[in-house]
Amino acid sequence: MCGITACVGSERTVPTLLTGLDNLEYRGYDSAGIAIQNGDGLSVFKQEGKVSDLAERVRRRDPTATTGIGHTRWSTHGPPTDGNAHPHTDCTGEIAIVHNGIIENYAQLRSMLKARGHELTSATDTEVVPHLVEERLDQGATTFEAFKDTVDQLEGSYALAMVAEGGDTVYATRDGSPLVLGVGEEANFLASDVPAFLEFTGNVVYLENGDTVVMDADGYEISHRDGASIERPVREVDWTAEDAEKGGFDHYMLKEITEQPTALRQTIRGRIDPDRGSVELETFPDGSFADVERVQFIACGTSYHAALYAVQILSNRGVPADAFLASEYTAGVPPTDEDTLVVGVTQSGETADTLNALEMARERGLETVAVTNVIGSTAARTCDESLFIRAGPEIGVAATKTFSSQIVTLCCLAERIATDSTDHCPSETFVQAIEELPGMIESVIDRSTAEPAAIAYSDSDSYFFVGRNEARPVALEGALKLKEISYEHAEGFAAGELKHGPLALVTESTPVFAIATGSNEERMVSTTEEIRARDGPVISVAPADSEIAALADHNLAVPETHPDLAGVLANVQLQLFAYHTASLLDRAIDKPRNLAKSVTVE
Repeated sequence: MCGITACVGSERTVPTLLTGLDNLEYRGYDSAGIAIQNGDGLSVFKQEGKVSDLAERVRRRDPTATTGIGHTRWSTHGPPTDGNAHPHTDCTGEIAIVHNGIIENYAQLRSMLKARGHELTSATDTEVVPHLVEERLDQGATTFEAFKDTVDQLEGSYALAMVAEGGDTVYATRDGSPLVLGVGEEANFLASDVPAFLEFTGNVVYLENGDTVVMDADGYEISHRDGASIERPVREVDWTAEDAEKGGFDHYMLKEITEQPTALRQTIRGRIDPDRGSVELETFPDGSFADVERVQFIACGTSYHAALYAVQILSNRGVPADAFLASEYTAGVPPTDEDTLVVGVTQSGETADTLNALEMARERGLETVAVTNVIGSTAARTCDESLFIRAGPEIGVAATKTFSSQIVTLCCLAERIATDSTDHCPSETFVQAIEELPGMIESVIDRSTAEPAAIAYSDSDSYFFVGRNEARPVALEGALKLKEISYEHAEGFAAGELKHGPLALVTESTPVFAIATGSNEERMVSTTEEIRARDGPVISVAPADSEIAALADHNLAVPETHPDLAGVLANVQLQLFAYHTASLLDRAIDKPRNLAKSVTVE
């Protein structure tokens, strides 16, 4: 949550900062601001609203600068107002700070500062930071010393960037919230995420917890809390700025839905051999999981639904597995033994709850694997091993292509685990179906009738989604997607549970999506009949010639495939239904209210 950006050395620093904020707006869009070094002191521009509103105001002033920081906010402390927008300054206006995360001891620090005569005007936790820096400067500390000493007083999770009047330098640090350097030829950059500066440089340095950075036009220096200098590798990002643009689509979400065939081809490249019916993972050679007796998945949101899917795949292969919401995993740690493998599923690799759960597992001596989309992310660096989903950049807040790539990556991982730890032999039919999946998704997108279905049911009171086995997490995800971007009430259930309570809610104004995978079809037919008997409209997600499709009021057709993978195809139809429903309602599809792409606070 929240997006930080900074630039030093560019003659076009202000446009660069605004571009960075626009590229990071998926991380927060309550308010935005910049602080720049203009030669006559610091100038701060900030306000409630979108980055585009800020940009219009700044461009009217046409300020010049070669150094600056910027921020786009997702509110945690205090509502979205001009006063609560970042950057925040000290009493003198000579220090400006932007912050992502939560400072847990801010109330104590705030009271202390006010007692010593400081005037704090916002409701944010961030504002204590520049005032603490101000105090240390008054005591004779250098700017770097003042920044470092201030950070030592903070408790919680944070990424911070600071500029001070009279110097063309950015000071930054991170602990629990992401921060990455961009190394350019004529300027250097800093941001919460790579898309902020990708059109200026593809050379990045991923900072780790406890790193402090001093950055100017000539370069940067990284040190740890103890003051020791640190060398971090410079990595080259393998996707371009164009990959993170809309490319002519009305919304990033629609673009990313249509990118799923390409994303999945990247996901499975080099990982399956249909001729041999085998899965070959670059990180995990044969026998890597020979000692694994149980798998625990930890995740949040959409990633949790992917984890539930993986549990079913492993269970089908005789491997005990469970999925836990990461926040619940840390609240009541489930029993484990030395043969338990813990898999953290996180698209960004920076999800705070998931990182905390992984750390708890590591403290207990358990082997950990990160399944993530981001090379260099905290999860990838801290887990014993990583398996990347290779979906490419995803800008829309509602996850689409990353969910599909997570499922397929987890399916490949499940095959590897089952092959190593049991007498399971990979199915040639299953591996062949994985290879065919991208082409099948293309046909689903090309022939989808989700838009007319969305029109037909646009005035519904609620939407329910039901499925069995692998279709259950898809039902949960379908409901989540609709809630996220349309703000309509939607719920997902295991199909068998419908008659144990939720059926009381079914009326002629509550369409039910019946998701079929080809397994347990008779039971799904029975569920469909139960819905029809209560006058509930049924929208099936099934092959066109299936019995369930024949019973339904509307069918979102999917090709026949292996039952373990049918849910991936069904999910694409549900994504499209959610998208078109939100479009009809004129919602902010890429930036739904109250949500942010990367949840880096607990």
